[in-house]
Amino acid sequence: MSAQSVLVLGGTGIISSASVALAAERGWEVTVVNRGRSESRPLGADIETLEADVRDPESLSAAIGNRNFDVVADFLSFTPDQLHLDAFRDRTGQYIFISSASAYQKPPAYSPVTESTPLRNPFWEYSRNKIACEDVLVAEYRASGYPITIVRPSHTYDRTALPTLGGWTDIERMRRGLPVVVHGDGTTQWTITHTRDFAVGFVGLFGRDAALGDTFHITGDQAPTWDAIYAALGRAAGVEPVLVHVPSDAIAAAAPDLGPGLLGDKAHSMVFDNSKLKALVPDFRQSTFFEDGAREIIEWYDADASRRVVDSQFDELSDSLFQRFGA
Repeated sequence: MSAQSVLVLGGTGIISSASVALAAERGWEVTVVNRGRSESRPLGADIETLEADVRDPESLSAAIGNRNFDVVADFLSFTPDQLHLDAFRDRTGQYIFISSASAYQKPPAYSPVTESTPLRNPFWEYSRNKIACEDVLVAEYRASGYPITIVRPSHTYDRTALPTLGGWTDIERMRRGLPVVVHGDGTTQWTITHTRDFAVGFVGLFGRDAALGDTFHITGDQAPTWDAIYAALGRAAGVEPVLVHVPSDAIAAAAPDLGPGLLGDKAHSMVFDNSKLKALVPDFRQSTFFEDGAREIIEWYDADASRRVVDSQFDELSDSLFQRFGA
């Protein structure tokens, strides 16, 4: 019996890379389609890679030819026009679309969030576009039985991904003894999931008939406060950070590029009920907690000076906000 096949559109990103590795480890024939190789997250030698622009139907078609796949995992569609339903119609047993937990109602009316929580995000176009994609997929499933599965990750990270507003600039400020801006009062709970844990839930859905036409979020069970997240990073960096709490709307007004993701996601407590996924994928659990993840992150950045880039604009913004809101 030949191994089952999965085609991954993307495959080298923060969320997808660990899933590609785990699928191959579990015996899946993995093919990845993207525009080039990643130095931060290189693919294993046992992963077939096809180079194509997935935004160009002709390029994608030329890359995959007339092949069929048991599973297609789409990490690269962000708007309805980018979906690849026609390309894989009658050529896959499952089309998994990676949506986003940011699509859930903001602010959430109740906690924990379940898959039946309404989808509505008036703050962030990214989330609204993901909702629009889901609408297309659900309508297609209802009309034709297209074998879709929708997955909603929350904040997923790996060693390269600092979760704070300023990224490495915040760590540099901690080490210099300068105050670091935290949105809100620091007590908002935030579910943060290592990509290795996400991978267990995600790969566990491959080829599952019970997952067809359905939706699952894949998140950890740990939901530390933002103060706790910054404190864990400080400990990993060898310092005790000085945290300054700034209203989220004030940060959004001073830095409009941060506003949508902040007001449309991070400013709200997001705690999830994962029982639906666990019922179908019993081995899914959180194995990497952020205290350990923070150490992995700081070790990765400290290993190479070229990774430790300070954003001078965010540095100046932090100083400005501290002058306005610091004690």
